[in-house]
Amino acid sequence: MMRFMTPDILCIGSVLWDIIGRTHVPLAMGGDVPGRITRLPGGVALNIAVTLARLGLHPALLTAIGRDAAGDDLIAACARLGLATDTVYRSDDLPTDVYMAIEAGQGLIAAIADAHSLEAAGAKILRPLGDGTLGSPQAPWSGMIALDGNLTESLLSDIATSPLFAQADLRLAPASPGKADRLAPLLRHSGATLYANLEEARILSGDTSAATAPQAAEALLARGAGRVLVTDGGNPCAEGRAGLGVIRATPRQVMVHRVTGAGDTFMAAHIVAERRGADRSAALHAALGAAADYISKEVGS
Repeated sequence: MMRFMTPDILCIGSVLWDIIGRTHVPLAMGGDVPGRITRLPGGVALNIAVTLARLGLHPALLTAIGRDAAGDDLIAACARLGLATDTVYRSDDLPTDVYMAIEAGQGLIAAIADAHSLEAAGAKILRPLGDGTLGSPQAPWSGMIALDGNLTESLLSDIATSPLFAQADLRLAPASPGKADRLAPLLRHSGATLYANLEEARILSGDTSAATAPQAAEALLARGAGRVLVTDGGNPCAEGRAGLGVIRATPRQVMVHRVTGAGDTFMAAHIVAERRGADRSAALHAALGAAADYISKEVGS
């Protein structure tokens, strides 16, 4: 996509290589089992952008990628996936980030996200929003932004009050339970919609007693959030809006072949459904359907 072509949505956050080890058998701590190891483009911002592109939108990435061999490969992979990379910050001295996970028959066993380069780059990744490329303090970006919690807590706090984000339709993804509380300053942003799983919602709401997604959504609204979506694996999920209450829906049951990236797929599909005019219930069901299709698809098929 050419630099002068305005994207439909900005995806800000982690873009890295996913190294995923998968086995279909149960795996205990210290276990050694046969399986498959893959390297795929990943990161929350990228996973969201890929689904958005597949569903017909033109997303642009704002992230940090190193000027190393891994970074060159990643930029090329993003281009093949239909993602705009002209707005990516390329660092000469920071390596390309990587995520490593182990998935087994019972789901995600463990994961480590090495997003230190993204954190070190800091506000440099946001330059296109202030230098006139995508916006400026006088004419801020007023479209959609998918923002993930892999940015530092201080940068996310700055974004919450920045004039560059004042008019944006912000879609927030915590990235992981360990980073969920980084998004707390953005909960009350007038244009924010939070997408979280049950554990992340409990952390952000401060209500550890919330046993279901609808209860967690209620707790987040009580804390001051304007709009939230909470998922809970194969259990009922919820969408809540301040003043309009909470609605729920149940995912269809499928055979699970992968879980990494499912939440990002849910979020992207929900965004696209709303852009096409779907109401609350229809958009929620569309997101659940896309997530079910994703987790039931064999890796590499």
